[in-house]
Amino acid sequence: MSVAGGQASALAMGRLRAVLQAIGWGGLAIMATIAALSDFLARAPADTQGVGASLESPSPAMPFGTDDLGRDILGESVHALSVTAQHALLAAVITIALGSFAGFAAARTPKAFGIVLRWAVGLFASVPGLLLAILLVGLSTKDFAAIAAGLGASPIAFVRAYDRTRREDFSAHARYARATGISPASLLRRDLTYEFRNNFLQSAARAIAAVTIMLSTASFLGFGATPPHRDLGLMIAAARPNYLAAWWTAAFPALALILLILFARLAAGLEEGERP
Repeated sequence: MSVAGGQASALAMGRLRAVLQAIGWGGLAIMATIAALSDFLARAPADTQGVGASLESPSPAMPFGTDDLGRDILGESVHALSVTAQHALLAAVITIALGSFAGFAAARTPKAFGIVLRWAVGLFASVPGLLLAILLVGLSTKDFAAIAAGLGASPIAFVRAYDRTRREDFSAHARYARATGISPASLLRRDLTYEFRNNFLQSAARAIAAVTIMLSTASFLGFGATPPHRDLGLMIAAARPNYLAAWWTAAFPALALILLILFARLAAGLEEGERP
């Protein structure tokens, strides 16, 4: 392939990546709006039983059908999306603070200290984040599931940010900046500004995707949300007895969960998320 052809291909891929990221952030914005307006969009409060007949199939009156307790699947999915989004936002903030930016800051500490810290956090990063989250919930209560998910995703986010920052420190641009005599404090402020401008949104999207998977899986296994504040994972778990006889009881909350994770992955540029 010629140089010009390679440049054209890279440009096309860059444009496609930008379009996919725009779709991802647009989708997340729509889902955030639905979650924020859940009390207005749902026809009944969360966990309201007897809204319709038991296991009523999708119809104009009940577009998503009902479950075995007569709860409106559409309204329940909207409420569950709100719970999932709120918990994922809190968990993502923890992951970004204790993972991404802590890793970035650690890479700016004296080399020996940073290496020791990277090794220590790397031990936790070798354990699946979901397992860490479940262990933390087991040592506390289900009310701390969001915090546990954020802490569970933090080690791998820390390692990712630390390693990326250390690689960038060996770039020609970084060596030139140090050679000009810029003070360490000024260099840190400049690099922190660069980090916010170029990597914050992708780090946030990766964190949202990872913690959403963790939270939903933990709820599905019984380590997350509890009624009446059901999230999407708990809705899917509650529908297990009816997977075959009433497919809609699990299909629609599962679709909402898939879309939330997909939009977050697209917003992150389809980069691999923090390992759940």
